[in-house]
Amino acid sequence: MARKTATDDVLAPVTLAVGQEDLLLDRAVQQVVAAARAADADTDVRDLTSDQLQPGTLAELTSPSLFAERKVVVVRNAQDLSADTIKDVKGYFAAPAEEITLVLLHAGGAKGKGLLDAARKAGAREVACPKMTKPADRLAFVRSEFRVIGRSATPEACQALVDSIGSDLRELASAVTQLSADVEGTIDEAVVARYYTGRAEASSFTVADRAVEGRAAEALEALRWSLSTGVAPVLITSALAQGVRAIGKLSSARGGRPADLARELGMPPWKIDRVRQQMRGWTPDGVAVALRAVAEADAGVKGGGDDPEYALEKAVVAIARAARSRRG
Repeated sequence: MARKTATDDVLAPVTLAVGQEDLLLDRAVQQVVAAARAADADTDVRDLTSDQLQPGTLAELTSPSLFAERKVVVVRNAQDLSADTIKDVKGYFAAPAEEITLVLLHAGGAKGKGLLDAARKAGAREVACPKMTKPADRLAFVRSEFRVIGRSATPEACQALVDSIGSDLRELASAVTQLSADVEGTIDEAVVARYYTGRAEASSFTVADRAVEGRAAEALEALRWSLSTGVAPVLITSALAQGVRAIGKLSSARGGRPADLARELGMPPWKIDRVRQQMRGWTPDGVAVALRAVAEADAGVKGGGDDPEYALEKAVVAIARAARSRRG
């Protein structure tokens, strides 16, 4: 690339969006297009898949125009480009055209890594778009969405939204937008429950919460609803495991303020308060029984049994009974 630009220059000659989170990839493209059209309302946008960018195509798209128009060229799934096309793209890095922004969307990983390395070496602006597989990442995403919009939401509301909606970032972003448009003042857990109660009942975390609270009938109802709406059994076993482990960690921790325990156990303070309420009927033996039940269910839903639904039902009942061990 002829010139290297600061990473915050949205109209840098080359932007590299790396990751597999579709929403974030699309936003990276939208940001560049919006900046280009702010600079020139007549900006020409060419959005191509990897198979549409053949050898010679990039040279045609970036060749000088009589009208010197600004242009944005988007290439999706750049990791799938042919070897000859990659040579063209690498050559373009050495002498990018004026008034043209090339946006490469790359999944990351080993495939097409040479193109990634070349773009980085040339000084491309890079935007990280990682797949958000961890609940904590999705929670941080929801909080960020509220901040960007300029709205206040309680930690419990953010967590309830993640529990209710699940892993789809587009749906999470849409929910944040809807709540921000419809609700005045601080958005709390009650507001989320009012809007997404049907979704919350189907949440794997709702199954876990009812089970560790000893509410077997409600947990089973939530489990059946979850499975009927397509929640993956493995997500439910994961939620059950998290719920039981949280009980075990807090029951063995030294007493103290929620903030101190949060630092010690790696939980947010609001979760400490919730788990304290849930653990009232638990004993150490009950935790051990519940952990074994979760392990058996996990094996059952991952191919170790003939009926994943039955494995989950057994685990839910065992956990709910363990939650009442101190009382009975």
